[in-house]
Amino acid sequence: MREHADFVVIGGGLAGCAVAYHLARDGGADVVVLEQGELNAAASGNNSGSFHAQIPVEPFLNQGEGWAHRFAPTLRLMMGGIARWMELPGELGAPELEVTAKGGIMVARRPAELEMLRRKSAIERAMGLDVRLLDRAEMLSLAPYLAPETVGGTCCPIEGKANPLMATFAFARAAQRHGARIRRGCRVTGMTHDGAAWLVATSAGTIRAQRVVNCAGAAAGEVAAWLGLDLPIEAHPIQVTVTERAEPLVPHLVYSAADRLSLKQTAQGSVIIGGGWPGRLHPVTGLPVVSEDSLVANLRLAIEVVPAVARLRVVRSWAAIVNGTQDWRPILGELPGEPGVFLCFFPWMGFTAGPHVARLVAELALGRRAADDPEIAGFAPGA
Repeated sequence: MREHADFVVIGGGLAGCAVAYHLARDGGADVVVLEQGELNAAASGNNSGSFHAQIPVEPFLNQGEGWAHRFAPTLRLMMGGIARWMELPGELGAPELEVTAKGGIMVARRPAELEMLRRKSAIERAMGLDVRLLDRAEMLSLAPYLAPETVGGTCCPIEGKANPLMATFAFARAAQRHGARIRRGCRVTGMTHDGAAWLVATSAGTIRAQRVVNCAGAAAGEVAAWLGLDLPIEAHPIQVTVTERAEPLVPHLVYSAADRLSLKQTAQGSVIIGGGWPGRLHPVTGLPVVSEDSLVANLRLAIEVVPAVARLRVVRSWAAIVNGTQDWRPILGELPGEPGVFLCFFPWMGFTAGPHVARLVAELALGRRAADDPEIAGFAPGA
């Protein structure tokens, strides 16, 4: 194979397909998406589908308020992501996305946790996020399904969820309607610049492209390393659990102020329980598998926060690799010293922000957004 394209997009997850959609629709570009396996097979399709806008508890507890202030500008991208999700069912013709935003609540069961949420929510409000500190009576009135030991918490009205099994495919279909070509089972093996264009080597041949967008998720660091760049990108196995279907119980996205928890109920009635508990890598295959210790701890915490969950049977648990960085901040923009190569990387909470940052990076790659645009400049590689 020897192809030509305006853009090569590496990675067939949510970010890659969304970038391709915007390049093809908004720029009329000739786009090829390269995916080494199947679309949506990695983190994009194996996460729990939450829309996060609040600062996550785990790094706030472990890295402190100084970290939270450095992370805080990321909240604007997350808020932009949620606003973008609200537009997508109509824009993509995809009601199956099941986009809802009934609010997220972060639950405190001890006074010290409530005090931590008070400090954290002050940082969030300073960034323009609508987040409210609630006392015990207010929290139990809003969410009577919570444990009676609840002492309060926070509520963020814009948080919610969508169906991660459908989103990437909706973007892929829309991109193809605008002329994008998608190559499944096509592994990228390297890339070089011949002075006029990028030559992207793949398992099926070479593609000559004017520009490249790296949307490879946890493998994005490996792609950047082909160009001699060392980016602080990590890969972590985490796991999620889903229960049998039940009557409506939990309308909100529920967190715990004590430890890692995200809990919500799907339109079909299943309760999805996650929060970033670590899986493990199989000693032979190296593939992510469920950690029994994490499973027990995650379910115990879920039951402590929402006692009615104890009545439900677990249907399955799964583990997948998620991309991360130590500082939890995204890396977005043109790679230093490599004109024409762009990175679209949002760690940990990429499902929330993915559709928004994909459009920002596509606009940057099309030359329609300046690199010093304040919405994106602070997240440039090397910034």
